[in-house]
Amino acid sequence: MAALSPLRLRHWQGPGLWAGALALFAAFALWGRDLAPWAFDWPRKAVLPVRRPISDAVKWLMNHADLGLFTFREATRAIAAAVEFPYRLVLALLSEGGQAAGLAVPALPWVTVVGAAALLGWRAGGAGLAALVAACFGFVALFGQWDAAMVTLASVLIAVPLGVAGGLLLGVAAWRWRWLDRALVPVLDLMQTIPVFAYLVPILILFGFGPTAAVVATVIYALPPMARVTTLALARMPAETHDLGRMIGCTRRQMTWRVMVPSARDGLMVGVNQVIMLSLNMVIIASMIGAGGLGFEVLGALRRLDFGAGLEAGLAIVVLAVAMDRLSQAFAAGRGGGRLGPGLWLLAGVTLAALMLPALRDYPDGWRLSTGPFWSDVMRWINVTFHDSLEAVKDAALLGVLVPVKRFLLGLPWLGVAGLLALAGWRLGGWRLATLAGGLAVLIAATGLWEQAMITVYLCGLSVAVAMLIGLPIGILAAERDGLWQVVRLMIDTAQTLPSFVYLMPAVMLFRVGDFTAMLAIVAFAVAPAIRYTALGLRGVDPRLIEAGRAMGCTRWQILTRIKLRMALPEILLGLNQTIMFALSMLVITALVGTRDLGQEVYVALTKADAGRGLVAGLCVAFIAIIADRLIQAGAARARARLGLLP
Repeated sequence: MAALSPLRLRHWQGPGLWAGALALFAAFALWGRDLAPWAFDWPRKAVLPVRRPISDAVKWLMNHADLGLFTFREATRAIAAAVEFPYRLVLALLSEGGQAAGLAVPALPWVTVVGAAALLGWRAGGAGLAALVAACFGFVALFGQWDAAMVTLASVLIAVPLGVAGGLLLGVAAWRWRWLDRALVPVLDLMQTIPVFAYLVPILILFGFGPTAAVVATVIYALPPMARVTTLALARMPAETHDLGRMIGCTRRQMTWRVMVPSARDGLMVGVNQVIMLSLNMVIIASMIGAGGLGFEVLGALRRLDFGAGLEAGLAIVVLAVAMDRLSQAFAAGRGGGRLGPGLWLLAGVTLAALMLPALRDYPDGWRLSTGPFWSDVMRWINVTFHDSLEAVKDAALLGVLVPVKRFLLGLPWLGVAGLLALAGWRLGGWRLATLAGGLAVLIAATGLWEQAMITVYLCGLSVAVAMLIGLPIGILAAERDGLWQVVRLMIDTAQTLPSFVYLMPAVMLFRVGDFTAMLAIVAFAVAPAIRYTALGLRGVDPRLIEAGRAMGCTRWQILTRIKLRMALPEILLGLNQTIMFALSMLVITALVGTRDLGQEVYVALTKADAGRGLVAGLCVAFIAIIADRLIQAGAARARARLGLLP
């Protein structure tokens, strides 16, 4: 037989291979059910029996595990007590006053808290930052969210230092011992991709119901980025820093904590910022297990379908996030502002005055504003006026797109899907990625949750497609115009800090419950990264390439399509990756509006306190996220290599 030419071989390994694989997959999907029904529906007798052992293991830990000097229950209660003491102290200072650990603690006046926040802004970034931070806290008081905001702030002020310290220690350990780094990567992946609802059940069992359990859950959720950033920042330190430490005779411990960590401060502050943002993003879910605060206000508004109240509480979370974000960025930059001495004396004087003047001690009710009724009336007017049109849009989307796609995905064989994912992994990253992608797909089927997983893929896939169709054009327009980009960036920054539950309320009010409502909420929540990464990728294209295109006589359309979009493709793929991650995180929230996907499994497990059921469903969500993440990362790396952007 004549040898294949290199051109034919490349064709067989590229489009020809995919054409053959897809044809085989289509034939098997159409006619293979009678030949191999087990390849479509995983046999019930072969389902991995992992749910009950997980639940039994958690119960055994609480009831029977003995660590020698104390039981496991006593250890968890000791941790809870250690977290509760500082939390109660901070909460008493900011909100309630009264007794904290046997001490009489007075509640700080609202003007003192605003003044202290402004002083921090003055110290970190000068007068401009002080005014911004004071305005953020003033907004919270003006719109009647002060008490709830202080409860939220108390939990964040405890969770953030714990998350930062834990992430820093893990990151330093992973940097020093490579085997630990390799072991931590899958653990951190799971911590960031398993829905928070999934591990609320074991946390409730281990730590009880209340704000302490909420703080523990927040730390687990917010810690992974700090660990990753720490390892990355230390690994990227220049060799000169190592040489300097050796020259001055540092020991290994001194090299780590007195040379490397201080030198990596700028990178580490990025991790601190991420911990702050994720802690604030957690406040609503934490309110479900006793945290209270602004999260409880948003959750209560969702239950009442009171969009205006939910929006105001959500905006209070946003302004807290803005204040803490700007403060952390300013401290990271190290610019510094004025001296604190005169400000501290002024703050002390205002505090003494507040103890005598009720208006300075407690924000007066007569000074409060509320736009909640207005926004609720707007939503009701839209619902009444455009009810028939909205129902027609929903029915058309359901019958024309959602239902057909759902039926198509539910009819696919798990074996064929796993084979296609393995093929994609092999083409993009070799046999390791092929094993990972195909193996995780088989594991999802083996849990008996393949149908729920396909519904998750259907909702997530359609939502991501719509989000990208919206985000790409907006990102392209924003990248071409500096003024528009400033406006768009402000809007997407606000959108990313709004609690996810806020997006659910208007969708439910206008379209009731169902898959279409879930898709709208997911699109609204996940469109921000699609816009951001598209704009950043296009704005980061080398200007010399654009000038070369103009010199060759290219039109604006040709420059956009043949130069800018091609060079920005890796960043656009990363935006797609983040859009998928946002969509998957929102899917668990949309279980509240009647979806029947993995998110519903997680939510039902939470209501029934079934740790095994929740963790298994959460792991399936994490497997879907990991498959998408690894395939897209490999595709982005190949795109960079093809464009000559890799060293």
